[in-house]
Amino acid sequence: MNLSDVYAVKLGQKRKKRVGRGRGSGHGKTSTRGHKGQKARKGYNMRTSFEGGQTPMFKRFPKHGFSNVVFTRRYTVVNVGDLNEMTDLTEVSPEILFEKRILRKLENGGLKVLGDGEVTRPLTVRAHKFSKSAVAKIEAAGGKAEVL
Repeated sequence: MNLSDVYAVKLGQKRKKRVGRGRGSGHGKTSTRGHKGQKARKGYNMRTSFEGGQTPMFKRFPKHGFSNVVFTRRYTVVNVGDLNEMTDLTEVSPEILFEKRILRKLENGGLKVLGDGEVTRPLTVRAHKFSKSAVAKIEAAGGKAEVL
């Protein structure tokens, strides 16, 4: 091995592109910008939201107002007719309905009992909310409606 065989390994050391330094550099005259056009001009720095002169989206949409949609309470609903069909139950609560696989998930507001259907036997129903007709039907059958 000779000293002339030894060389430095260049890893990831790319030379900086020096544009506008004459024809001999390979980046002279148009300085790699091509010929004419907006992109060839000095000061071209197009923003990403530019839409070719059309009024951009961020100017077209309203920038004020407020929506309460994030704070709305949604309830998982069950009808009293469905509760009446479960003959093995005398007490009904969200936990029991989960165990019986009648409810798959409970929305952020909780469980609401609606008055569709008939109640023929006394039931103790515990829920987060009741409709007026549901309370009337449960109490007419001799049951209780308890708000959680």
